[in-house]
Amino acid sequence: MTAQGERTASAVERLLQRTRTALHRVGPHEAHEAAAAGALLVDTRPVHNRRAEGVIPGALVVDRNVLEWRLDPTSPDRIPEADDPDRRVIVFCNEGYASSLAAAALIDMGLPRATDLIGGFRAWAAAGLPVTEDTEG
Repeated sequence: MTAQGERTASAVERLLQRTRTALHRVGPHEAHEAAAAGALLVDTRPVHNRRAEGVIPGALVVDRNVLEWRLDPTSPDRIPEADDPDRRVIVFCNEGYASSLAAAALIDMGLPRATDLIGGFRAWAAAGLPVTEDTEG
C-alpha cells in the first residue's frame, strides 16, 4: 500500500501492463471478423476449461507449454497452419491475461501480427459469438 492507501501493482501486473503496450489487442467481434478473414484463433486454455465451457469453432487448441514450438514457422515441430510469419495469430485464454504474455512471446519470436483476445474466451462467449461443446478434449 502507498501512503494514500492505494495498492502497489505486483510485478506480474507491471509486466502485463508493459507487455500490452506492444500489442494491438482485439475484442471478440474483431477477433471473429479476423478469423473469418484467415487469422488463426489459438486456444491455450486447459482441457478442463474447454470441457466445462466449450470451444470456439475453428480455433486451434495448442497447449501453452508448446505454443512457441507449434507456431514458429521455422520449427520442425510447427503445426501446418503456422506456415507464414506474417499470418495474423490471435491467442486466447480464459480471461485475456496469460494470452497477452503468450502473444508477446510470439512477437518476440518473429510473428509481428500476433495478439490476443481482450477478455479471452469468456468475453467471446458473453458477446454471443459461436461456442460449441468440446468433443476432442
